[in-house]
Amino acid sequence: MKTIFSGIQPSGTLTIGNYLGAIQQFVKLQEEEDCYFCIVDEHAITVPQDRLKLRQNIRSLAALYLASGIDPQKSTLFVQSEVPSHTQLGWMLQSISYMGELERMTQFKDKSEGKEAVSSALFTYPSLMAADILLYNTDLVPVGEDQKQHLELTRDLAQRFNNRFNDIFKIPEVSIPKVGARIMSLQEPTKKMSKSDENEKGFISMLDTPKKIEKKIKSAVTDSEGIVKYDKENKPGVSNLLNIYASCTGESIEVIEEKYAGKGYGEFKQGVADAVISVLKPIQDRYDELIDSEQLDDILDQGAEKASFTANKTISKAKKAMGLGRVKKKKNQ
Repeated sequence: MKTIFSGIQPSGTLTIGNYLGAIQQFVKLQEEEDCYFCIVDEHAITVPQDRLKLRQNIRSLAALYLASGIDPQKSTLFVQSEVPSHTQLGWMLQSISYMGELERMTQFKDKSEGKEAVSSALFTYPSLMAADILLYNTDLVPVGEDQKQHLELTRDLAQRFNNRFNDIFKIPEVSIPKVGARIMSLQEPTKKMSKSDENEKGFISMLDTPKKIEKKIKSAVTDSEGIVKYDKENKPGVSNLLNIYASCTGESIEVIEEKYAGKGYGEFKQGVADAVISVLKPIQDRYDELIDSEQLDDILDQGAEKASFTANKTISKAKKAMGLGRVKKKKNQ
């Protein structure tokens, strides 16, 4: 059994793209592997946050994970800030991180571009991300291409620590999921769907009402050809809707193309909307049961306790290897 770690920021409601591209795979992974799913709220504060909204987002994200099929009996779901070892190891790894390698991180460049001032935490973010992963003796980290550079740094820091101090950390492997749809923006189908998109018509939130889902899909960008056919290069909008339809129903692209042969985009878009609604409705119903429940608190308490047990053992070894803390003298017998 391999250990899987995945962290996600509570910075807005998950999209159908997050569900189809990642969470569906996580639900399957938990049947075979030891999975840690972390709500990385300490990463969220690398940029300004509204404290009340952040707390609400943390709870909402946890409820969505559970409603989507993450089972607390099979996986460990927890909030990063409730396991202090994350920031402790993050600081320790900062001490062996080099300015040059942190400056090369493209995400820092992108997020700081054009801003008069950014927090130092945004700059050292990758060291904390490395700590998140290394605390759990992680074998595999499923990430998108945009996080691959951070994972390579995590591997470098783990190897550097092991060489300089002691062989404490397992070197994790990067896992770029091959299975799972890459869902694109409904308005800019050459760009990945994102929950932080300023244009709300570009993404479907997992908590959107059926009426809102219909409206967004009906206004999705297509083309003037009027033929339901998969052609990513020439028909990116239609191809994206086909991917969404196929991922929600399990039907092949070919079967869907045949189903809508000779039919217009209006009928096709209604079919896509119906498929999305049928997937999200049971998740939303379960979410409503969980969001204000004591059950959600109990699950997150248990998750933090379980995560802390593993993390504390790792941090204790790492501190000892670095020479942190005092050596206690044995009391005279």
